[in-house]
Amino acid sequence: MDIEAQPTERDRSSRHSGPGETPDPERREGRSRFAYLETVAGWTPGGRITLTLLVLLLFLLLLSTFVLQPFRIPSGSMERALRIGDRVLVNKLAYRFGAGPQRGDIVVFDGTGTFGDGDFIKRVVGVGGDHVVCCDTEGRVRVNGTPVDESAFLYPGNDPSTVDFDVEVPDGTLFVLGDHRADSSDSRDHLGSPGGGMVPVDDVIGRADWIVWPFGHSTSLERPGAYARVPAARDADG
Repeated sequence: MDIEAQPTERDRSSRHSGPGETPDPERREGRSRFAYLETVAGWTPGGRITLTLLVLLLFLLLLSTFVLQPFRIPSGSMERALRIGDRVLVNKLAYRFGAGPQRGDIVVFDGTGTFGDGDFIKRVVGVGGDHVVCCDTEGRVRVNGTPVDESAFLYPGNDPSTVDFDVEVPDGTLFVLGDHRADSSDSRDHLGSPGGGMVPVDDVIGRADWIVWPFGHSTSLERPGAYARVPAARDADG
């Protein structure tokens, strides 16, 4: 006796709708999207290739605006870590979810109104509440009473500073210095200016996390351990 084969679920879902049957809404939606893309591609000079390039450019624009931004090092103020012409990627999400800049971070910030027109890149030495002093009897920077060994990143032959300073960093601001102290215009140069050389945290664009060009110099930019022993301001006061 012949037995008629029963269609499986896969057969049912893949077969075309016959007369009087309701079309599969998912398949119909997929066809609609494809048709829409084909229509847009038809309107675009160059067709699919141009449309693909436009989508890619839009993606890169959104990425640069909200996530990662390339930044070219314009001067030698951050040598030896960063050289003139290096390209770094700035992590714009680093401080967007409650976290704030930490001592040792290399940050890019908008210097308008504090340092001058344009964006700047420096290392964070003091955060809100910190007491930053230079130099002690051994020529070192002290933060909250603790000396900082900057030998791992300070430019060879440079002193921690040739300018003495003794500052309290207001909440919501940063005290920043370049690693090449003899070739850096930083918080020290603006101590007598409005704002006292401090950078508002709100002006920070992001944290420089990677050198991506040239390839031979590419590396991640880690926070140095020199600041690990520095106590929080409230702990130092206590």
